[in-house]
This record gives sequence, C-alpha cells and structure tokens, in this order.
Amino acid sequence: MSCPIGCYDCCMKCLGGVPYCSLVATLLCFSGIALFCGCGHQALTEMERLIERYFARNLQDYSTLAYLIQYFQYVIYFLASFFFLYCIVLLAEGFYTTSATKQTFGEFRSTLCGRCLSSTFILITYLLVVVWLLVFAFSALPVYFFYNMDTTCHTITVLTEKNPASINQLCIDARQYGLLPWNALPGKACGMTLSTVCTTREFRLTYDLYIATFAGAGITLLALIHCCLQLAVRQVALKEERRQEKDQRKSYELYGRLQKDIGGTLRSPYAPHIISDSLPPDCPPPLPILHGNP
Repeated sequence: MSCPIGCYDCCMKCLGGVPYCSLVATLLCFSGIALFCGCGHQALTEMERLIERYFARNLQDYSTLAYLIQYFQYVIYFLASFFFLYCIVLLAEGFYTTSATKQTFGEFRSTLCGRCLSSTFILITYLLVVVWLLVFAFSALPVYFFYNMDTTCHTITVLTEKNPASINQLCIDARQYGLLPWNALPGKACGMTLSTVCTTREFRLTYDLYIATFAGAGITLLALIHCCLQLAVRQVALKEERRQEKDQRKSYELYGRLQKDIGGTLRSPYAPHIISDSLPPDCPPPLPILHGNP
C-alpha cells in the first residue's frame, strides 16, 4: 500500500491505531502468568523433595501429596496455554474496537455479532477475575507456611545463645497445614533439626519461588481487572457512539421529511421583515417561504 502523505505520517497513523491500554494489560498478563506458572511449577517440585527428606519417612505418607503436586503441575500447563491464547484474543479485540483504528482505517459500524462478542469477553474476564482471586488467596498459603518456618528458625537461632534447652519445644508440624496425613511420622521438625532445614538450599529456593509465584498471581489479577475495566469502558463508548449516530440519522430523516413536505428549499419560518431588521445593513433580506415547487 502506497503512502502519498509521507512515511512519517503513515507511522504516526499506525502508532495511533495501537490500543495501548489493551497492550499494557496483555503484557502484564503474560508476565504474571509466566512468573506464576514457571516459579510455581519449580516450587512444587522443590517442596516435594523437602517434605520427602525432612518430614516423612514412609513413601505412603506423602504419596497423596506427590499426586496432588503432579495434578497441580498439569493445571499449571493448562493455565499457561489458556492465558496465552486468551490474551492474544483480547489484544486482537482491542485492535478491532479501538477508536484510533476507526479514525485511521475509516468509519466503523459495530455489528450485532461484534457487540455480542464484546459482552462475552466482559463476562468471561469478570469470571476469570473471580476465579483468580481464589488462586491468589490459595497461592498465599505456602508463603505463609514457609514464613512461619523461617520465623521459627530465627527464634531458634536467638534462643540457642540464651536458653538452649527450650529450643526443642519449637516445632513446625506439616500435618497441621494439610501437607501430610495425621498418622505420618515424624510429620514435624523441631529444635536444631528445624534450624538445619532452614539453612538448606531447598528451603531457601522453595521459599523464594513461592514468593515469586504469589507475586505472579497478583500481577495476573491486576491485568485481568485492567482488562475487565477496559472492555467495559470500550463497550460504553461504543454504545454512546451508536446513540449519537442514531440521533444524527433521525435529524437527517426529519430534515428530509420537512423538505419533502414543503416542496422546496427550507427557509426561515419567520416573516422576512422581522429577520431583515436584525440583519446588518449590507446583508440582503431572506427569501420568502416557498409553497409548492419553484
């Protein structure tokens, strides 16, 4: 396609057609999902090793946990694929309905199918926001577990210098958090054993990964809320455009109907001498109203 108005003007028009709000929401969603899925998958793997090595002696004690971890990893694969496709669709919908694109590529009249698709996207995004609120809350549970574990280890370090006999009373029981069944042995780590666990690479890595997973869930939630608000605002703007277009069409139809009834060009219904008194001296008086064809 040739561009007679210059390369710079063409570039400005193309950049003006970019839906920047939808683009920002898409980038936020991509980054949040990548952080959530990548760090969450690795954190689940490291947590399985940590529980197996320090909190359970029998394979049957953590077999249910291992099955759940594998199930959640498959869910992470599905979430990554779904949000990748959904964000691309939302970005394409943003390019299709943005007002800047309409000004660049000509007049746009929203069809019934387009309005239904926009309403469907708003509904789906709102449901995703509600579901992701639960995911965001759920992702805070392992962070809370490892935070309590790290705080207990810090307390043990402090008490080791003052009262070493009391550190054996400080424990972290994985069974209380639902990670292991109640008959699992030992199921908990106390005293210096717990302090040793907190100094391992598995603990620090898993703790950091769960923090990153929690942050990724928060970024994704922010992106979904931004998408939902952007879609709603765009829908309201399209309704306002349709209303203005409808009012303008009615005005044209009324003008044409009056012109047809009079049978000539529309002129002022006031008397010519009344209007001529209010006009400047050099302005000629208006023509009289025609009754019939000229």
